[in-house]
Amino acid sequence: MLKKLQTEISYFKNQTHNFQILIFTNLVYALVLPVIDIFVAAYIMRNSNDTSKVVIYQLAIYTGIPLTFLLNGLLLKYFNIRKLYSLGMMLSGVSMIIMMSLQTLDLIGIGIAGITMGLSFGLYWSNRDYLALSITNDNNRNYYYGLETFIYTIIAIVVPAAIGWFIQSKTGDDQKHNAYLIITGIVFLITVSASIVCFRGKFENPIQKQYIFFKFHPLWNKLLLLASFKGLAQGFLVTAPAMLIFKLLGEEGALGKAQSIGAILAAIIIYLIGRFSKPSDRIKTFSAGLILFALGACLNGFLYDKTGVIVFLLLLLIAKPLMDLAYFPIQLRVIDIVSRIEKRGEFTYILNHEAGLYVGRLFGAGTFLALYYVVSEDFALRYAIGIIALLQLCSIFISKKIIKEGDKLSPENEPELDLKVLEEAAVKLL
Repeated sequence: MLKKLQTEISYFKNQTHNFQILIFTNLVYALVLPVIDIFVAAYIMRNSNDTSKVVIYQLAIYTGIPLTFLLNGLLLKYFNIRKLYSLGMMLSGVSMIIMMSLQTLDLIGIGIAGITMGLSFGLYWSNRDYLALSITNDNNRNYYYGLETFIYTIIAIVVPAAIGWFIQSKTGDDQKHNAYLIITGIVFLITVSASIVCFRGKFENPIQKQYIFFKFHPLWNKLLLLASFKGLAQGFLVTAPAMLIFKLLGEEGALGKAQSIGAILAAIIIYLIGRFSKPSDRIKTFSAGLILFALGACLNGFLYDKTGVIVFLLLLLIAKPLMDLAYFPIQLRVIDIVSRIEKRGEFTYILNHEAGLYVGRLFGAGTFLALYYVVSEDFALRYAIGIIALLQLCSIFISKKIIKEGDKLSPENEPELDLKVLEEAAVKLL
């Protein structure tokens, strides 16, 4: 076992300096992601007991993200990518401070906090996606995302359980509110630490070109459709576990325990798949994640009790990393291919990709809100996730078409030039 561990450490050390720094940066920042994804939603639920406000907060976030992607493209002309990346991470702490300072959770305050978090995510993800694209290639992207997802999954075991225990150990609303304030302070310090690590990298800005286009290669249009289906679940899936647990399992302590079930097994599976799988295995990985997600969502809708929530969370812990592990390398490979064909900068596609995600997010969150207001809160919580999960199964067929077409267009499949034929043609011309 020790020998195998040393082998994996050596394999990581053989990666480039920037590869290692980006992993370390994301490792530190990953400590705050469960807080942002889960406990902010739990805070809104605790203080308002209104799931629609959680979804509206999420919509505000997702509205801020594409606007910031666009802004980031302009800012990269004047600021180093490390500064913008770091600013994005620190703004997430600022957003939490805004949320905790609200006297009452009205829609305006929630919207401001959500937009600020959207600014944070926009700066973070746009720069992170470009850096991941620039420091990896198609051969090591499975490993990069497998390692990154392994780290996120392990942290998803410890952080929710520790925070849930910390909040649950307090008695009374005032003490629990103070616990959230302490957590917010720690989050801000962690984001500063992640920024310091980021500055150890030698990251270069993208070459500035025009990055707003309205016509793209058919292969890219297929990826945008795939992005829209991915965005369907993101519309409210980030906060759905918190809403379900708060409604059916109880308080934040149960939230932490439920998030930790099966996470160790999931982390090991994801790392091994990322480490040893080939690019040709991505469809299998993607399909497995989508099917597990659909199974968990349908079981939750059928049972809609404590058992259903726990089973759903258990399957989601495995399904979401599997989907991400396959999706991101597919996305980056398409960017490699299409940017070469259309002779455009890679950041053009990173920016445009967010538009596809945003369309899906609006539809996903809108589905929940429509069911919430037209039928009932329980009906929305029970069935919206299942509807979205079943629709997402279409992604399997879309991704197959993307990979098949991408294989035909990739540089390695272009016919080699016959020098003899060129020589004869040149003689004829002369």
